[in-house]
Amino acid sequence: MLSRISLIISEQTFDERINEAFGNATSWFVDAVLAEIPITETVGIPWVLIILFGGALYFTIYFRCINVKSFFTAIHVVRGKYDALENGVEEEKISVKGEVSHFQALTTAVSATVGLGNIAGVAIALSIGGPGATFWMILIGLLGMSSKFVECTLGVKYREVDAQGKVFGGPMYYLKKGLGEKGYAKLGKVLAALFAVMCIGGSFGGGNMFQINQAYKLFEHVIIPETSVMHGQGWIFGVIIAILVGVVIIGGIKKIASVTDKIVPVMVLMYVLAILIVLGINISEIPKAFVAIWDGAFNPDGIIGGFIGVLIQGFRRGAFSNEAGIGSASIAHSAVKTNFPASEGLVALLEPFIDTVVVCTMTALALIITGQVDTSAEIDFEQGVLLTSAALESGVSWFPYLLTLAVVLFAFSSMISWSYYGYQSWSYLFGKDKRTEYFYKFLFCCFTVIGAASTLTAVTDFSDAMIFAMMVPNMIGLFLLSGKVMEELKRYKKSISKIAS
Repeated sequence: MLSRISLIISEQTFDERINEAFGNATSWFVDAVLAEIPITETVGIPWVLIILFGGALYFTIYFRCINVKSFFTAIHVVRGKYDALENGVEEEKISVKGEVSHFQALTTAVSATVGLGNIAGVAIALSIGGPGATFWMILIGLLGMSSKFVECTLGVKYREVDAQGKVFGGPMYYLKKGLGEKGYAKLGKVLAALFAVMCIGGSFGGGNMFQINQAYKLFEHVIIPETSVMHGQGWIFGVIIAILVGVVIIGGIKKIASVTDKIVPVMVLMYVLAILIVLGINISEIPKAFVAIWDGAFNPDGIIGGFIGVLIQGFRRGAFSNEAGIGSASIAHSAVKTNFPASEGLVALLEPFIDTVVVCTMTALALIITGQVDTSAEIDFEQGVLLTSAALESGVSWFPYLLTLAVVLFAFSSMISWSYYGYQSWSYLFGKDKRTEYFYKFLFCCFTVIGAASTLTAVTDFSDAMIFAMMVPNMIGLFLLSGKVMEELKRYKKSISKIAS
């Protein structure tokens, strides 16, 4: 018996042994974060989802549907219509703090959210709940706009700027400083530290290892023949991407923003155009698809698919489709050049709209009209990517190659943005000197190679659970500091009215 066990152990690969050991050590945390509240005998909703959805609904009501009423104002801010406010209106000229423009901050944040969740997560959502899941994706995206507004306004309000003009911001700072102002200094410090630890873990896993792993799998499936010596050599792909990532992230947020403001519009446009062509070829089927979405939205399968499929599968396997309520995006938005925190909060609310309402919905339509939705089949994330690839291939035979390029770009841009999120949390805990900065970035690039070369599911599950868990300290801060956000919104609207008058 003992010899048999020894044989089994010896037959395990090094990756498998690491995976098993890590899984045994961390399963308690993953199980706690992903614990479900039962709805029926077979279906439950994770408690974190209820908080995310409830918080988004609360902020939408509290800020009087800011996600709808201020939508066009947000577009005007991105376009620079109100830039004159930053230098003072009827006041002395004032300096503008920050490192990047509104547009660059938006593209940096969008680059972390638009990714594999939009491509594979949507396919999984529809496989669980059918076409009706699309309706709930749209609703969640619209409500998430309000959460994003709140956290990104706070990110700018409580950021820190060093002597060289480098910005440090995000939940770590508004939890510590904002709650300190309200008399909860000890609570704020504890929540800030918890968020920072979990953000670092999430940056290594869901924001890095998972992204590169899935990008390589699609690249291998579409590009590399099975007979090639390159087949199964993920570490080579990982080293190449790690070098490219390293070149970008060494330059900090300015370098990251200068890359994302070019990559993000191109990759989103490329993907959206491919989807539009497929929809155009099948234009007569689009009305039927919308009817299927509406008819399926209010049956139990549609509701479960929308919530579980997108906010669990899309969230876990793609770090949540739009990350609203998690707090991560506020780190990127904190670096914006502005003296009005609410201005960037308004810009940020466009992010869930682009990510979920537009990109996810278009992906869902393409899957529905090309017949790729099968609620009787259970699929994983890798199969989800292949379903979207098949939907595109039905339109134009070489579109899977285009999708492969898009996925690699999605993964690359997500990784460089998450490296910034992780570094900001790292610097909060361990200091802001160059040595600690380069050490974190070196570690990040090492995890890129590991992620491409292996599939350590337990490591990824743990880091994804950490991304889920980031929501807990962040949401506490958002609720307690929502009054501060309202003050900033009124101040900015008052300034805008001066220009209008």
